[in-house]
Amino acid sequence: MKKIIIFALMFGVTSLFASCDSKTENKKINIVTNKKEEKKMNTIHLTKAEFIQKVANYEQNPSEWKYLGDKPCIIDFYADWCGPCKMIAPILEELAKEYEGEIYIYKIDTEKEQELAQAFGIKSIPTLLFVPMNEAPQLVRGALPKTEFKKAIDEVLLKKPKNN
Repeated sequence: MKKIIIFALMFGVTSLFASCDSKTENKKINIVTNKKEEKKMNTIHLTKAEFIQKVANYEQNPSEWKYLGDKPCIIDFYADWCGPCKMIAPILEELAKEYEGEIYIYKIDTEKEQELAQAFGIKSIPTLLFVPMNEAPQLVRGALPKTEFKKAIDEVLLKKPKNN
């Protein structure tokens, strides 16, 4: 009986030290914090005020398109309830990561930003505006597959040569 009690006490004390070892805990924390965290760009949701500041001040220049960005962009006019909008949302997120540093992908919720949607004549969603640098934007209505997005980004926005 004494052997069982001694064994139980030794096991308990050993377990206590093993689970409370601060050196082990610090090592675990260091391993996690030293991992290189991948932070990729995602799509950027804009309000009307942010749109006017980052994309185009259509109130100040109502008859002329002047893109204010430093990289080409895609503007997705969408609504949360829209099925096709939900279908392209993950594609746009993937593209934002794939083309990080080359383009911006903006999203405008037409339910929250009705005035902005009206200013651009958005009557159906999704409506996408492809905005190259120093050129007029191109409007596309409806959902596109990822391959078509990539083709438009490469050819219209980034002016990469076509791969035949």
